[in-house]
Amino acid sequence: MSRQDRSDDLPVNHLLGFGQQSARKSYHRELTARMEELEVERNRYKWLFENAVHGIFQASFKGQLHAVNPALARMLEYPSIQAMLENCLCFDGLFVDPLTARDVQRRLSSRDSLKCDLLWLKTASGRQVPVVMTLIRKPSELAEQDNLIEGFVADVTEREQARRHLEALNMHLETRVASRTRELEQLNQALEKARDAAVVAKRSKDRYLTAASHDLLQPMNAARLMIDSLQDRLDEPENRAIVSNIQSSLAGAEAILSDLLDIARLEHGQIQPHIRHFCVAEVLDSLVNEFRACAEEKGLALRYVPSRLGVTSDPSLLGRIIRNFLSNACRYTQQGGICLGIRRRGSESVVIEVWDTGMGIPEHEFQRIFQEFQQLNARQTAHGQGVGLGLAIVERISHHLQHPLSVRSWPGRGSCFSVRLPLAEMTFDKPGKIEKPTNAHEFEGLRALVIDNEPSILSGMALVLENWGITCDTASDLDNALRSQTLPDVLLVDLHLDDHITGVDVIHQLRRHWKNPRLPAVVISADRSPEWQHRLNQARIPLLNKPVRPARLRALLRSLVEA
Repeated sequence: MSRQDRSDDLPVNHLLGFGQQSARKSYHRELTARMEELEVERNRYKWLFENAVHGIFQASFKGQLHAVNPALARMLEYPSIQAMLENCLCFDGLFVDPLTARDVQRRLSSRDSLKCDLLWLKTASGRQVPVVMTLIRKPSELAEQDNLIEGFVADVTEREQARRHLEALNMHLETRVASRTRELEQLNQALEKARDAAVVAKRSKDRYLTAASHDLLQPMNAARLMIDSLQDRLDEPENRAIVSNIQSSLAGAEAILSDLLDIARLEHGQIQPHIRHFCVAEVLDSLVNEFRACAEEKGLALRYVPSRLGVTSDPSLLGRIIRNFLSNACRYTQQGGICLGIRRRGSESVVIEVWDTGMGIPEHEFQRIFQEFQQLNARQTAHGQGVGLGLAIVERISHHLQHPLSVRSWPGRGSCFSVRLPLAEMTFDKPGKIEKPTNAHEFEGLRALVIDNEPSILSGMALVLENWGITCDTASDLDNALRSQTLPDVLLVDLHLDDHITGVDVIHQLRRHWKNPRLPAVVISADRSPEWQHRLNQARIPLLNKPVRPARLRALLRSLVEA
């Protein structure tokens, strides 16, 4: 038998020192070493227990408190461990609320460990301490009794203070946000009230502008008609010169008032384009007839080759642009001539150009001439008429139409203003030759019916038309017009009559009365609103704005007669 087997058969008393001497000495040394190791471990655990930063306690599962470390005693403000154990005999005594302890015990009964994020312990002075606690059920083989609980406690007072400070800060911020929100709501309400007041003011201003355009342009229209009629009746050069000066002054006042009204409507978005395809001659031919007399009065040659190109634009607004170009060309050109031309640019666009041989514009002034209230060499023009709004209006209209503008100029030699617009691939009949207006009574035998609620305008229109050889009947309303026994060749009707009756209504009534749905008619009005312009375009009724320019009236009558 081996030595190992013999040693295994030794009786217990031999191991305890009552057997063989050698065996007793060997096992005694092993037991002593093992006991020393256990003592070292016990001392280490004791040292950790007594010097731990966090609190540690031992308690039975039934609730009896067995031991606490100094850190827990200090945390709960007890002078010593013994004082704490005497005061807190059970597990419940640690907690502010005993129900919390019972809930912890209940939760721990079904598990080996439990971590509680926030519990409140009670100090010796009654103060509440927030803690984080980890509870462990100690295994029975390591415990002297069953169901022993070890608890590890960390003081989180600073964390709770920080949390409460953060909550207070958040509440303060929420209060400030709520306060600022109320301030913004009050400010928004004030802004809404201000906006509503601005809308009311804008509507009031728009009504004022409409009334002003009617009330100011009505007497101006009558004055211009009478002055033009008087000029045709005078033979003395001196008297004709005086009347010409009066007429020029009225034209200047009309231009200023019209520009102010137009710039106001453009600023408030009251002018909206009505885009369609049309022959460019539809706009340019009438403008040439209108400005040819003006050019001839200054001894200027106005050259223009009719075109049948189709374009895409708003005829009325495009005419406003070209009219301003021609007006400036006549105003700033003292000798030479003016040329109105149309050029194709590729396959998609057309450029309309107005050339003159005037004084020209320095290149550094190109931007300034399109600004409001800017005039170059105003004293050298015809009496310095206008306030410098013409090109500013043109620039805004071109922006609405998306038609780029261009200017070239050579000081002392002349200028060229142009506008580019889309080409419409449509075929139009070739325009006829534009006839120059003559002084002869080209309207001999023509009968016109003029309807207006202003007696002075009726008188002025009658004088002008009769000077042209036109037989003129007048009426102040629809009832008087229906009494006319003779069918007129053309109707000249004011837009806004008494009793809220419009010129469009009158024209329809008279066409039905004479059973002639194509009876030529023209609406004459100081109302320049885009709504009425659109309605008249839809009804295919020409619009002539007050004050009526005799040259434009004559050109319009000629086109109606030829049609």
